[in-house]
Amino acid sequence: MARAPLEGVRVLDFTAMLPGAICTQFLADLGADVVKIEPPEHGEAARGPKGTPPGGIFHVTNRNKKSYAIDLKQAEGVDTIRCLIAGAQVLVESFRPGVLARLGLGWEQARAINPALIYCSITGYGQEGPLSQKAGHDINYQCMGGIVGQNRIDGSRPSPGAVPVADLGGGALTSAVGILAALYDAQRTGQGRHVDIAMADAAMALNVGALSSKMMFGGHDPVPGRDILSGGLPCYTTYRTADDRYLAVGALEPKFWQAFCTALERPDLIARGWDMGPKRDAAVAEVADAIATKTLAEWVAVLKHVDACATPVLTLEESLTDANARARGMVIEVAGGGATTTQYALPIRMSDFEFAVRMPPPLLGEHNRELEG
Repeated sequence: MARAPLEGVRVLDFTAMLPGAICTQFLADLGADVVKIEPPEHGEAARGPKGTPPGGIFHVTNRNKKSYAIDLKQAEGVDTIRCLIAGAQVLVESFRPGVLARLGLGWEQARAINPALIYCSITGYGQEGPLSQKAGHDINYQCMGGIVGQNRIDGSRPSPGAVPVADLGGGALTSAVGILAALYDAQRTGQGRHVDIAMADAAMALNVGALSSKMMFGGHDPVPGRDILSGGLPCYTTYRTADDRYLAVGALEPKFWQAFCTALERPDLIARGWDMGPKRDAAVAEVADAIATKTLAEWVAVLKHVDACATPVLTLEESLTDANARARGMVIEVAGGGATTTQYALPIRMSDFEFAVRMPPPLLGEHNRELEG
């Protein structure tokens, strides 16, 4: 019989905005009973200003959760949370270090109530260290990890990119991994753990491409935009098509590059795929001239049955209607809160479990009565 892998696990979610919301949504999608703890007046920040409908970011990151609105500045509110901690398996929070402890809900106080509790703290710079109390956002954490400095081409302005890597890969997914590892151990030992996730740490740990290139280039930082995985090779970059669209080529392995050059009817370029430095520029120019002779749609047709790691650079709208994404069930419509929103499904498939939207994003305090009953 199909059973959600995290069924029976209660998660108290004290987070706000993107990193914690995505982390706990993953847990909720996998079957956990996630309870959002929110201020009673306006809820968490992602809901937007009081009196306005919740913003899009709230809708796409809070399905399958319950909302419990409570004032933590009041003693009775703290007492209520202590009762919830006693019956929970996981607590996730994103306050600055020490904030919950001053309210009587820090790690040491929580584990005195529930020794098996997994207590995950998501912060910018961690619970300790010279920056632990400093504010920040994704762009700051990416910069501190050496990522943004690499995200530029030929002297262009450094950019964090459209995907907040530190928030999502760092704050959300790294936290989920730490929580699940600690939860597994707690079920064996009965002892919980404090999981300390710093988004700056996690962003740095993801910057493995640039670090490996630094080692390859004798300890020198790779030139931004000319690293192996950032456009430094003719066989791994993007090319403009005749209709001002772009084709992405990721043919790192010789067999893929050979297949690509054969499809281009340019076998003379097969030996040029890994040229670097000045030779790289000449090779890229020749490939670019060839790609510029056809539209993106024409190249997609030419390469449809060619195993060459070549794909169109899709717009967001095109990605939502892409046949593969639709076949995989990655694009869903969720009704709730007076609106229907397009969302991404849980990107984890496993046997004997089928992802489903059990609840739309909750109204503020929607489950107070249920949780107090």
